Amino acid sequence: MNFGAPEILIILVVIILFFGARKIPELARGIGQGISEFRNATEDSEKELDEDSSESTDHTK
Repeated sequence: MNFGAPEILIILVVIILFFGARKIPELARGIGQGISEFRNATEDSEKELDEDSSESTDHTK
């Protein structure tokens, strides 16, 4: 599904009406913090998996 400029404009107007112009920066900030926390958690999980896999190969020596 492709959205054109008119559809995006309508969606933005509805969001502004629903949340109010003052709440949008707070909403965007919260979404940004959530994405940042998700990325950090993903990186931590990848590091732990790498450490676990390197430890398991060290024990076989």
